[in-house]
Amino acid sequence: MTTEGEGKEPAAESAAAFEAARNEDAAAEGGQELPAVDFATFVLSLNHSALVHLGLAPDPVTGQTEVNLPLARQTIDLVALLQEKTKGNLTGEEERIIEQILYELRLGYVETSKASKSK
Repeated sequence: MTTEGEGKEPAAESAAAFEAARNEDAAAEGGQELPAVDFATFVLSLNHSALVHLGLAPDPVTGQTEVNLPLARQTIDLVALLQEKTKGNLTGEEERIIEQILYELRLGYVETSKASKSK
């Protein structure tokens, strides 16, 4: 609520609370900087997640590799949905990144799927 008794937007209120908590946490952790959050970083994080599910990268928590094709397929579908919904709003570099990632993930999915069926 504002001092005039009007309600604040919930999104703005939660964003302000999040920002304050994030600043406190960064100060407590010695100011460790994380990479800037931008479209390319977001898509690359989805790429890494799919690679983990394809068993092509180790799980960052366990250090183990394990194939989970349904989760890999879902993550690849998310990247494809993101490409579809952002069409016409991306820079040339962002378009190339998402196209290349989708190509590589789809190829990796097919190869991993074939390999798991032949076991």
